[in-house]
Parts: sequence; C-alpha cells; structure tokens
Amino acid sequence: MPDNEELTTGTTGTAQVSEAPQFATAEYSHIPGTERCRICNNFVSGEYYRVNNQMACAKCALEARDGQPTDSHSAFARGLLLGIGGAILGLILYSTVVIATGWSIGYLGLAVGWLVGKAIMKGSNGVGGRRYQIAAVVLTYLAISGSSVPIIVATILKSPQAGNIDWGRVVPVLVKWGIASPFLKLERGFSGIIGLVILFVGLSIASRLTAAKPFAVDGPYPVTS
Repeated sequence: MPDNEELTTGTTGTAQVSEAPQFATAEYSHIPGTERCRICNNFVSGEYYRVNNQMACAKCALEARDGQPTDSHSAFARGLLLGIGGAILGLILYSTVVIATGWSIGYLGLAVGWLVGKAIMKGSNGVGGRRYQIAAVVLTYLAISGSSVPIIVATILKSPQAGNIDWGRVVPVLVKWGIASPFLKLERGFSGIIGLVILFVGLSIASRLTAAKPFAVDGPYPVTS
C-alpha cells in the first residue's frame, strides 16, 4: 500500500475515534455562554456541576454539598407557578368526577395532594423546603375545598330557579363557603369526619413531596461547545 494511502487511512481512523460520542463523560452540547443553572437560573461558564442530575453552577453545587438548602427566588417562583396549575387541574378533576357521577369521592383529595406536590417539585427542579411545603399545603387545601363551588353551581343550574339567581351576590358567598366547607361538613357526622381525615392525608402527601431532599452532587464537568 502506498504511503499516502496509509496516511489517509490513519487520519480517517483518528477522526472517527474523536467524533465518537464519549458516554463516559457528562457533557452538554449547547452554545457556550447560554447554559443556565437549573437552581438559581444564572449563566454557567467554564464548568458545571450536577445536583440531583440537574445542571448547576459552582455556587449552588457547593451549597448543596455543604448540606445547605439550595434555593432561589426563581426556583420558588417556577415551583409556585406550576403548583397553581396543578391545583387548578386538581380542582377541575375533583369537581368534574363528582358532577359526572353524583358521588362524593373524598379519596380524590389524595390525588390532588400528589398532583400539587409533584407540580411544585417539577417547577423547582427538585428543590424543596419549608416554603415549598407551605405553598403545597395551601394550594392543595384550596383546590379540594374550592371544588365544592363548581359542584354547587352545577346543582343550582339544574333547578328551575336558576334563571332568577343574582350570581354577582351568590358566587362570593359560595367561595367563602367553599373555603370553609371541609369543616362545615362536620355537621354530617361520621362522613364529615372521614372527609376531614382524607383531607389531612392529602395535605400530608403534598407536604412530604415538597420537603427538602438530600442532594447528590457530581462534578465539575467542562462546558463544551
């Protein structure tokens, strides 16, 4: 084989090896200078870390490694935003099932608590803590108690007097009643107590899901182009 062919073959082989994906090294193939920390949302340059498999800057990674709660306003805002969405979805789910079936299914409160908790953690990229738990509990309670409002409205709309109702006066009263409804239902006796217990379990699920989690920190890794 001529020498020039050997050189060509060797060069091609080297290029193939260098272009092969390096699965043993954690890399992000994005435009340099555009990477952001998934916790504080600041730009990452030079090198990055992984905190619970999420891209993080050196500051957030070191705080997590030291056992401090790695939190930020942007992480909380994202978690709260998705949590509100989860609460609205849970309210719709709860009230729709009750309106469609005519059954008061208290166990749906557990699903609402799970939905809100997961939504908050998704928005915060896995960052939890006391204020996330408080937000999850409040949103879960409002979603479960507030589901009484569309249920009552649906019942009123089926009555012959529906056209004569002053909704501007009725709706605010219904909202206030809805917020207090888990406790007002205690007048029903045993079923009201069971409903309150299920509500408490749903709130506990939301609180546990949004509690602060231990951090697994890896890195640093170079930010590649």
